[in-house]
Parts: sequence; C-alpha cells; structure tokens
Amino acid sequence: MKRNIFSVAALCALMSLSGCNAFLELEPLDKVSPDQLTSTQGGVKALLANIYTKMPMEDFDYRPNNGFNQHSYDGVNATTRLSFYTDESTRSDAGLFGQEGFNYWPYEDIRQVNLFMENVATAKEKGTITEDEANRMTSEAHFIRAYIYFGMAKRLGGVPIIDHAQDDEYVPGDPSSVAVPRSTEKATWDFILAECDLAAQYLPETADTDKFRATKWAAYALKSRVALHAASVAKYWNRAPLAGPAVDQNLVGGMTAADADAYYKACIDASYYLIKNSDRALYMPAPANAEEAATNFQELFMQGENTDEYIFGKGYLDGTTNTNQGHSWTQWNVAPQANAFGALKYGRFNPTLDMIDLFEDYTDNGQGASSPIATRTDGNEDYVIRSFSGNRQDLASIPFRKYNSLYEPFAGKDARLLASVIVPGSVYDGIDIIIQGGLIKPDGSYISYANDPVEKDGKTYYGLGAEGSTMFSGYLYVGNGENSNWTATGFFVRKYMDESVSLGSDNASTNTFIDMRLAEVYLNYAEATLENTSGYGDQTLAAQYINDLRHRAGHTDNIPLTLDNVLKERRVELAFEGNRYWDLIRRREFHTEFANDRMRHALVPMLDLRDADPKYVFARVNFLPDENGGGNTFQNVDYYRPIPNTDSNGLVQNPGR
Repeated sequence: MKRNIFSVAALCALMSLSGCNAFLELEPLDKVSPDQLTSTQGGVKALLANIYTKMPMEDFDYRPNNGFNQHSYDGVNATTRLSFYTDESTRSDAGLFGQEGFNYWPYEDIRQVNLFMENVATAKEKGTITEDEANRMTSEAHFIRAYIYFGMAKRLGGVPIIDHAQDDEYVPGDPSSVAVPRSTEKATWDFILAECDLAAQYLPETADTDKFRATKWAAYALKSRVALHAASVAKYWNRAPLAGPAVDQNLVGGMTAADADAYYKACIDASYYLIKNSDRALYMPAPANAEEAATNFQELFMQGENTDEYIFGKGYLDGTTNTNQGHSWTQWNVAPQANAFGALKYGRFNPTLDMIDLFEDYTDNGQGASSPIATRTDGNEDYVIRSFSGNRQDLASIPFRKYNSLYEPFAGKDARLLASVIVPGSVYDGIDIIIQGGLIKPDGSYISYANDPVEKDGKTYYGLGAEGSTMFSGYLYVGNGENSNWTATGFFVRKYMDESVSLGSDNASTNTFIDMRLAEVYLNYAEATLENTSGYGDQTLAAQYINDLRHRAGHTDNIPLTLDNVLKERRVELAFEGNRYWDLIRRREFHTEFANDRMRHALVPMLDLRDADPKYVFARVNFLPDENGGGNTFQNVDYYRPIPNTDSNGLVQNPGR
C-alpha cells in the first residue's frame, strides 16, 4: 500500500513550529517523501503540523453542514454554528435543527497520525530528533488520535479502532485483509481514555512559546471531557431506547451503571489532578462589581491563550495576508448598525429568549435561580403569543410591563449575559444597538416586523426604531433566506466578537478559539461528583468550584450544590462555546427538550404610543421560522449518526439508519 506524499505548504506557519523554513527551502512544497521529511528536524515538525490540522475542533472554521477547517466563504453555511441546532440560539433566516449535514469518517486522518508515529520512531533512529523530542511528539500524536476518535465516538458510538499503519498487512487486491470491524461503544471510550493517558505521559506542563501545541494539562482536560461524555451515555442511554443489530452487539449503548461510575471517577480524577497540579487559574476571579465582571468575562475571549484559564485552543493569523489562516467570526456575526463595510449574510447568530431567560439577576439570595426577563405586570412569563407575521393579535389585553428604554429590562442581569450577548439597547463598538420589532399605535392597533412610520404629536416614530435600514438592527426581513441579516430573536452574540477588527474582508479576525479552559473542568468535576452513585468526589470542593465561577461573574452569595444548579451554571458559563449540543446528546435530553414540535422563542421590543409618554414593551413570541415550520422534534435515532458506506465496508449500521 503506497504511503502518502505530503503537501506541507503553510503548515509550519499555521502551527508556528520552528525550523520549518530552512527545510522548505530544500524541497518542492507539493511532493516531499516521508524519508526526506524524517531526515531533518524541520521535516518532522512539518509532519507534526500536518496531523494537528486533522483535529476535528469545532472552532470558528467548523461548519455543521460542511465539516472542519472550512475557510472560504460559502454563503449562509459560513455563518452556521452547531449552537443553532439547539435551544441556545438560531439563525435569523431559518429554524435550523437536528444534526450536522456531513458524515465524519476520518480514517485517512487516523492513518496520517499512525504514520506519523512510525516516522517519529524513524527520525529518532536516524538521530534527526532526540529521544525527548520523540517522546513529546509521540504523546502529541496520542492526544490528536484521542481527539479524532472522540469526534467519532460522540457521533457514531463504537467504531473500528485502528492504532497502527496497516501497510504490511495489506494483500494486493484484497481489501478485506485490512478490514477492521466496529468495536463496542464501551471499548471505543476505553481506547480514547487510554490514549489520553499516553498523551499525558510525555507532554510538557508548559508549551514554551507555542501555546497551540498540546500540554499535559490539555491531555487531562480532554480526558475530563471524554470521561464525562462516556459516563453520561452509560448512565442515560436507556432514556432513549433503540433496537437493532448495533444495539444487540453493544456497538451503541450496552453499558452498565458500574461503567458509568467508572467513567465518572475517571472524570473526577483527571479534573482534580489538573486543578490541583497545574498553574491554571480563573481569569480575573474577584471583580469589584458586576460591571467589571462583564468587562473581564468579555476580555477573556479576546486574551485567549494569554490568560491562565486557557488550556488548549487554536490560533489564527491575519487571513487577509496569510491565505485561509484567519477567521470571520466578527465579520459574519456583526449587527447591521456596525456593518459599515458591508459583510455578506451577516448578523444571523441569534441567541434565543429561552437562553436569555436562564441568566440570574443580582438578588443573590443563595438560591441561584434563573431570572426570566420581566415583560408582564402579572408575572406570567410563561405566556407566549404567536409570532406577529400574518396574524393579528389582541395586544390590548396583555398586561405589559412598560420601560423607559430598550436596555432597562436587562440592567442588573448576570455579567455573563451582558458579556456574551448583545441585548436591545447595548453599546457595541460605540454604537447604541437599536433592536425593535414594531410599535403599538395610539388607537391600540400595531405594526410588527415592518418599518412603517406613525405620527404622534408632530413626531415620526418608525416600527423598527429608526428611518433607514442601516440605523437599526432588528426584525427586518424575518425568515427571508437571502436578506435576513437583522436579528429575528431580539439578540446577537457578543462572545468572541472583536470590536477592533476590520470588517472590510473575510478571514481578518485573529483572536484565538479557546477549545478547553479551566471553567469547563470545574463544571465537569462538579457534575461527575453529583452523578456518580458511589459517593466518589468531594462535594465541598465541587460546590466551591461552581461558586467560584459565580463570584467571578460578580455574585456575592454561595448557592447549594445541586444537579440543577450545576447544569444551569454550565449553560450560562459556556454559552455559545459549542457545549450545549453535545450536553443534550450525552445526557440523552435532546428528545425530551425537543418533543412535540417545540418552538424556540424571541423577544420583540415594541414602542407603545398609547400613553402620553411613549414607553417600551416586550412581547414573548414564537421564533417565526420555527412557527412556520411547525416546530422541532428530536427522534431517538438521531442520537447516533449513520455509519458511512456500509454497503461496501460491511460494517453494522446504526439503529434507524
């Protein structure tokens, strides 16, 4: 079987690995043999850079419809995030829901990792690299292989485990000579956790000058994440019963309560070891007030690898001068009022009202309860009306609470909300963001999702808050696939938004994607301590960890350690970081959260002209594309993606596929 010839152009720049430039001057960039690559230290590092690019990181360049490392602009796919498939956020032009639109089957990537391990051994034998360098690189390969297999296991369950290059086993003309059946789901999780241990063995505690290479702490953070996922599936997979050959052979599910406890223990041990032995610490853990807490939390995602909270992530160069090495998070998610340079299909990342309602205020009464946005004088915040499009509603009968400004309902909310979300009346890049979805006329009739003008007392008021479409940011072209660049939920994302970046071209953003940070490890420890049935873990420490996160957010009380509190803290702390989808999957809660055509919700600010002094009211409505589409229902079979190419590879297919 022929070994691959590597294309190494730009890999060294991407990974910031030293020693590559001299190597690349010696050989053409498109065809370099492994023998040549292992003859120089720069060549080995180019091979290392290559396998880092194979990691299925759900970063700024991950697109659920296309896959990983998607750099070029491709319409709305470029703006789509996995968060949109949950109750956390949605896309303004469409009610996305369900699963990714591509199949992840990365066995060519796994082959590259396996070959790299062989090439490292060869380079060590040649004296190209030292034994210490070889040990570190091999541990990095174990880390990357664990990461890739985790990407498969959480989507597919048990998969074929191939831990070496199969060249010497291949019989020409007989593909079955290298065929490997699916392992059980348990065996797959066990393999990934063992890979994490092998990764930790020789990885350094610090990454020196390159903070995007794996460290010992990245291996422990990955093990914490993987073990919690495996434990949750083991404990809860029967919440969503499945049937078929894959179930009968334990290729999906099939794990016991004892397995769950063993995985929870692995999560606790990995988390605790990292917390107690690393130099990682929460960023700005003791703010003077809530305003400072919001500033600090927002800054965390701008500082990235330069904070003590950072464990592992992905760095970027300016893609306007380094092809495909930047990202466009800010350009694609900017609000219309701040889009002076005309980015295409922008502003479509719309957090849902369901998510906004989770955040606390600063009552700090020791309970930690969510504080839904107050819209009514009778306190009935469960009341939701149909979307305004295409139907008339009696607004006069709704006891709206009236506000003096768009921002007033959000004042005093948890700092993490205001640091993660652009709410109506927020200031972004020095601009007051106007998000208004209509107005109530003096006679009680109303305008919704339109910018019609209304005269009162010699003054003109507009339905969407200002005269021109570049002067407001909400509810224009709701559900219109081509033009829906204004929020359709009442909110935009703020987390990771870089107000200093130029919006003039794609791939100009360079802030780091934080894949693993200490806050997640705190939350993993707390959840695993509560969920295991053997009493393992320290509940006092777990309570301290979740309260440390709340104190960092400006809260002054301590809340009790309950599962509800931990899961709520997980949602508000890690909002929009890619966790919610997989938390619903691993805990088998997707089908109950999205049952019976569930609708997601929006908040529509309206200017009420019925009184002498105009006031703002806020209507809770169904998100229009969800309403038009009849809502969303998650099926049990959707917990596992289909195994690709079963007609030719002979593998057992997942249930319902």
